[in-house]
Amino acid sequence: MAESNTRIALITGASRGLGRSAALKLAEQGMDIILTYKDNGNKAQEVVHQITALGRKAVSLQLDVGDSGGFSAFAGRVKGALLDTWQRDQFDCLVNNAGTGLQAPFAETTEEQFDMLVDIHLKGTFFLTQKLLPLIRDGGRIVNISSGLARFSFPGYAAYAVMKGGIEVMTRYMAKELGPRGISVNTIAPGAIETDFGGGAVRDNAQVNAQIASITAMGRVGLPDDVGGAVAALLADGTHWISGQRIEVSGGMVL
Repeated sequence: MAESNTRIALITGASRGLGRSAALKLAEQGMDIILTYKDNGNKAQEVVHQITALGRKAVSLQLDVGDSGGFSAFAGRVKGALLDTWQRDQFDCLVNNAGTGLQAPFAETTEEQFDMLVDIHLKGTFFLTQKLLPLIRDGGRIVNISSGLARFSFPGYAAYAVMKGGIEVMTRYMAKELGPRGISVNTIAPGAIETDFGGGAVRDNAQVNAQIASITAMGRVGLPDDVGGAVAALLADGTHWISGQRIEVSGGMVL
């Protein structure tokens, strides 16, 4: 049987990048993890092994957040994993992290590109959370991932930023409507981070990296652990009274 006080977090898109960092930081904090991946099951399994090496339990499940038709079946798999691994029927924290980027001028963004982002970021977050609500315990937590681009504007990110602006509005409504169950809901909005996101430009292009560092108060671009650590801090015991908030984790970009 699982320890009665064991907390379980479900993190989407946790085989790499920010999701992976959040999973490991939460495991270090004593949480068990259900993590999802879209295509790379081997990478997800590596994260599972890293979590178990920390003395925690972890399960990886395949999920395409852009395919809302699969959410009911996914919720069933989550329920099965909870019963098999933890002998429980609910988890504690949901981190809606999975996503994809798009860099295209406003005038050249296609309807197909826009619809793809809607399916993944807006429709995915909205309806996946809805399907998982019966599995989230009263008093639980939800963290949605936005972007600094919902506050400041860089050419080429109009469609992506529109989705993240929607995430921030959605977060406030979730917080309002789930508050009676004691569920807090917040947004974390990362700034530019050194990952493979968006083709890895921030990580791999020295000119882009330096330009972002020059407009960031802390004098550098972000690292995955900067955001993973913030997610873990927001899900720690002392922060449950924070709800409906947007917390930017950008090192002070464009202040």
